[in-house]
Amino acid sequence: MAEMTRRDDPRGRDDAGSAGRPADASDVRPAGTDATVVMPPVGDGPLGSRTGEPSTTAGAPWAPTGTGHERTAEQPGTGGPHDPDDPDASPLAVFEPDERRRRWPRVVATGVGVLVVLGGGYVGASWALADVVPRGTTVAGVDVGGMGRDDALAALESGLSSRAGDDVPVAANGRTTSVPPAAAGLSLDAAATVDGLTGFDLQPGRLWTHLVGNGEVRPAVDVDDAALTAAVTGVAETLVSPPVDGGVVFADGGAHVTPAAEGSAVDEAGAADVLRDDWLTGERPLELPTSSLEPDITQAEAETALTTLGEPFAAAPVVVAVADRTVELPVDVLTSLASFVPQDSELRLAVDGPRLVQEVLARTTNLLTASSDARFEFVNDAPVIVPGTPGTTLDPTALADAVVAAGTGQDRTARVDLVTSDPAQSTQRLESLGVKEVVSEFSTPLTNEPDRTENLRVGASKVTGRLVLPGEVFSLTEALGPVTAEAGFNNATVIVNGEHVPGIGGGLSQMATTTYNAGFFAGFEDVEHQPHSEWFARYPEGRESTLYTGVIDMKFRNTSPYGALLQSWVADGRLHVRIWGTKHFTVETSTSPRSAVVRPTTVHSSSPTCIPQSAGNPGFQVTVTRRVLLAGVEQSTTSDTWRYKPQNAVVCDPPQ
Repeated sequence: MAEMTRRDDPRGRDDAGSAGRPADASDVRPAGTDATVVMPPVGDGPLGSRTGEPSTTAGAPWAPTGTGHERTAEQPGTGGPHDPDDPDASPLAVFEPDERRRRWPRVVATGVGVLVVLGGGYVGASWALADVVPRGTTVAGVDVGGMGRDDALAALESGLSSRAGDDVPVAANGRTTSVPPAAAGLSLDAAATVDGLTGFDLQPGRLWTHLVGNGEVRPAVDVDDAALTAAVTGVAETLVSPPVDGGVVFADGGAHVTPAAEGSAVDEAGAADVLRDDWLTGERPLELPTSSLEPDITQAEAETALTTLGEPFAAAPVVVAVADRTVELPVDVLTSLASFVPQDSELRLAVDGPRLVQEVLARTTNLLTASSDARFEFVNDAPVIVPGTPGTTLDPTALADAVVAAGTGQDRTARVDLVTSDPAQSTQRLESLGVKEVVSEFSTPLTNEPDRTENLRVGASKVTGRLVLPGEVFSLTEALGPVTAEAGFNNATVIVNGEHVPGIGGGLSQMATTTYNAGFFAGFEDVEHQPHSEWFARYPEGRESTLYTGVIDMKFRNTSPYGALLQSWVADGRLHVRIWGTKHFTVETSTSPRSAVVRPTTVHSSSPTCIPQSAGNPGFQVTVTRRVLLAGVEQSTTSDTWRYKPQNAVVCDPPQ
């Protein structure tokens, strides 16, 4: 057995230590003391030094020799110091066995295997549940939990078809209306809804919902933003609650404030979001968000207008001083003509100027002078312009401003001046109408009835000087005025219910025929005319007109850009009608041959008003065509067909 002898450190520390470690406290010995340690030979023992067991000599355990303090060695496997008193201890017992160091690969392999098994189970479960809606899932109240994809899709389309197509009631500001989903660009996307609830997904949340159950899920919808915006704008206009401006009113002889109130408008951006999100699922009617609208005239502004304008204006009468006259306007008159109107976010006191003028004129005499219009007169058989003359009047605006200033100021006298009133028809206006030449002219022969001819003279005087402005309609009955004896008309033959009887204004149908033809050849529009029931040889076939005041009129429209001045007179056994202006249209006309001719017969009449007559012209049908051209370009073509009755001989029998 080998020996190893060492010398103790003079400081009492073992240089060698144990396996290279500092000495234990038991290694400290008094100075000068030697210790001898006997080490077992390597490989000496029954198991060898790699077993960590000490060898024995002569049957005795290994132990240190010498005197002094003894060392304590750690126990094998504990990492403690070596115990020299333990016969089984070995100085190599502080090292772990090799088998223990190789144990971690098996642990890692085992963990990986477990993870692979668990992962495979997770993926398998996710794949198996890919086409199944998590249990407990509802969409807009429709239960689709646990259904396969196709069944869930069918359930949604069936369960939500009515709700998705019905108008959506909406409310705001205490008012309600409805929005058609299609018009608003809203539609259910059932397929996308189901796709969001199914499909293969390795996210833990999807598998978790299958384990614990799902809840209410919003449906997927398609939205046409432009259509939704337009629909919301329409809804906003319907549901707006406008603000109420403060105001001032006059009542019971005084001024009073009307209160202002805030309004409310639909928040269009918020309303679009509500419809987009909740049109299928929200509680109906959907309450739309709103924003307040401030009145333009606040309560404070109305109170200011009351104290600065309303109350002073109604405090006392106002005196109007004009020319050499003074007129007092009482408070009740002032307040009946006054009102407050909003202007530029303020209340302005306004007075009805035209009515104020009437009130002043009603309290004066001969205050104003009338103006006379410029007019046409015929001199030497040609039209000339007679200038108008100005008059005097009150300017309604100036008068109203003066009265408001006086009624709200310290001096309650409104001072105004008379102003010149121009004629309604000025010389310059008449000159601009281009009345300079004969546009068309027509005449018809007179009969031998003096009273009838006199009626035509009176009618011609009433037609002469009539000015028809561009676009205006000329009415013969309006030009003639009342056809009465007081107006200068006589009794002459007229046709009433097929009988020739005397009547006031007899013969004026000749004025209608002659004037109609003048307008016909001027190219003017035929507004109204009706031919006679019988044809008279003094008139052109199919191109003539009768007249019966209040029943049948003759009218034409001046379709030229120039004025049309009418002139009429009786001369040389004929009635003449002439139209002055500027030539504009070219007229072409044609008359068809007679057709369906019926010869006159003899009829008997026992009417008390019967007048015997001899047979006259036959009955027939005729068509008149007119073509109107402008600079060679056709403007219109019209054809009028008329059927005349025969002029039968009349024998008057005794009344029965």
